[in-house]
Amino acid sequence: MNVLLLGSGGREHALAWKLAQSPKLTKLYAAPGNPGIGHCAALVPLSLSDHAAIISFAQEAAIDLVVVGPEQPLVDGLADALRDAGIAVFGPSAAAAQLEGSKAFTKALCDRANVPTAAYARHTDAEAAKADLPRFGLPVVIKADGLAAGKGVIIATTAAEAEAAIDDILGGRFGAAGASLVIEQFLEGEEVSFFALSDGTTVVPFGSAQDHKRVGDGDTGPNTGGMGAYTPARVLTPELEARVMAEIVRPSIAGMAEAGTPFTGVLFAGLMLTATGPQLIEYNVRFGDPECQVLMMRLDEDLLPILHAAATGTLEDRPIRWKDEAALTVVMAADGYPEAPRTGGVIRGIEAAEAGGAQVFHAGTRNSAAGLESAGGRVLAVTASAPSVKEAQAAAYRAVDAIDFSTGFCRRDIGWREVARGKVDEVDRVKA
Repeated sequence: MNVLLLGSGGREHALAWKLAQSPKLTKLYAAPGNPGIGHCAALVPLSLSDHAAIISFAQEAAIDLVVVGPEQPLVDGLADALRDAGIAVFGPSAAAAQLEGSKAFTKALCDRANVPTAAYARHTDAEAAKADLPRFGLPVVIKADGLAAGKGVIIATTAAEAEAAIDDILGGRFGAAGASLVIEQFLEGEEVSFFALSDGTTVVPFGSAQDHKRVGDGDTGPNTGGMGAYTPARVLTPELEARVMAEIVRPSIAGMAEAGTPFTGVLFAGLMLTATGPQLIEYNVRFGDPECQVLMMRLDEDLLPILHAAATGTLEDRPIRWKDEAALTVVMAADGYPEAPRTGGVIRGIEAAEAGGAQVFHAGTRNSAAGLESAGGRVLAVTASAPSVKEAQAAAYRAVDAIDFSTGFCRRDIGWREVARGKVDEVDRVKA
């Protein structure tokens, strides 16, 4: 099969790396890609907003499957345009992509399908929103309704913070994404990322992970797009995963089909494991970044036929095969991230990092006269696998330390929750 992969970040490099291993692959193209993706695929200078150019290239190159990495093109209707042209695409329609494109849309689906989630209210008027705050208590979550590049969520601990967040969102800070907002009850528990693949009818689990959103060690500082992740998330036990599928994912997929907007692609459920069970925080309609990097590292079968089956309505209801090990990724970011990342820093030592078995996925890099340099906030995702999260953590940080990136930084505690749980288990075994 000829495949066109769309996107340019660490998620797309991980997908390209895995797709390139498929014996069913004839040729892999990527647009616009990055230097790392260029080692796996032929790069094509296409804009993701130019649907006509993408369709034209797909037809000229006899593309059998288009894989859409980021969410914005999906919300903009790229998958619809491709399907109308008779081209198979892994990713949902614009109508189904509203699961990520609109928080209120997802909340309404939860109401219809009886999916457990936080209590909420949608508002377009700031004064009405402020008047509604007392019934939610503190802390309270304020969200821009639309796509805000992961920055439109504020957890307010005081009434003043909540009112300021309302003014910021409805006052235009997030542009069109803030034309309306959602106020949510704050949920307590541990967060987990859970993934499922669907062809519109059939849905199968596709792994769990835990991300690290805060920029600093110990989960301190501002939220980011993600500073690292590991898989599997052992806190999501098989029993809890079964509940997630039965109470959250399957009813959502069925509800979308009943509404005439069947969901195809990957459904990324952000979950809170509360005292009363799993609750949905939000849906995304693409692989997470950096969760995709660890999932691809651990996947123990050919990715290409799975994605093609989801795109063509032929997904099999069977377990996905995973390596009996853990995978962990550490994001190396540019100094100043997330507020004002310093780009242009030279990067050396990737070959040395990978010599020990790690895989370095490019997220924000470019080639220059000086060599490889940073070109974004999150720059590299240094990924390793091992029999345990603790061992994968050690391997990933060995690889990080082999990289010369003087204008970059990383967290040094990725995987800390699972490593701590492992220590408790060791103590329990000794006591037994």
